[in-house]
Amino acid sequence: MDTRFRTLFGVKKPVIGMIHLAGEGLEEKISRALNELQIYQEEEVNGAIIEDYHATGPELIAALEKISQKKWDIKIGINYLKVSDLVFDLANDYNASFVQLDSVQGVCNRYVGQKKRFPNLVVLGGVRFKYQPQTGRTLEEDIEEGKPRCDAIVTTGEGTGIETPLEKLKQFKGLLKDFPLIVGAGVQWFNVHEQLQIADGAIIGSYFKSHGHTQLPVDRLRVKKLMNIVKQVRKNYVENN
Repeated sequence: MDTRFRTLFGVKKPVIGMIHLAGEGLEEKISRALNELQIYQEEEVNGAIIEDYHATGPELIAALEKISQKKWDIKIGINYLKVSDLVFDLANDYNASFVQLDSVQGVCNRYVGQKKRFPNLVVLGGVRFKYQPQTGRTLEEDIEEGKPRCDAIVTTGEGTGIETPLEKLKQFKGLLKDFPLIVGAGVQWFNVHEQLQIADGAIIGSYFKSHGHTQLPVDRLRVKKLMNIVKQVRKNYVENN
């Protein structure tokens, strides 16, 4: 079954890299973001999320302004951690293709209205995502609540850089069936093959950075190493399906 998520990225098992906006001062944060996007694009990463992980709101907006001035082959997304209600407007203003929300559970049903306001934006929504409060309900209930609020569900393990358990991914995929599942944390070169046997895509942040640290720049060799494995995973997937 085709979906907006699969149509957006146009490949099986897309990989999305994070831009954490780290650096000393605004100029360095923007310069680094542009360079990291270039690396992702050249190494055939499929998307990039611009996130205020190490930045203020005004710094995020300034970076988006610069990024939007250039035409990219890579798909651009936004995650506004500090003011998630504004992420749809920012994506619309700065020509992004998708947004990420760390949670689409509980009281955040307001995102349904936002999704309707901006029908062209693909939404990646967190369910049982790192650092987010639990609902106390069954996994099936959490998934059924989250699906109408997004175009792909993202889940993680316990924290940034921590591997998402395969058993958790299997449980999610067993309930989601054809609905896209993205693994959102802990993917590295040595586990990406196993993780993408289950998940429909991956968001990769800390592993792509030098020494696996979000405050350091993207390491091209790490990106290249992982993407070479992903290309083989895709080849095997196409041959066996």
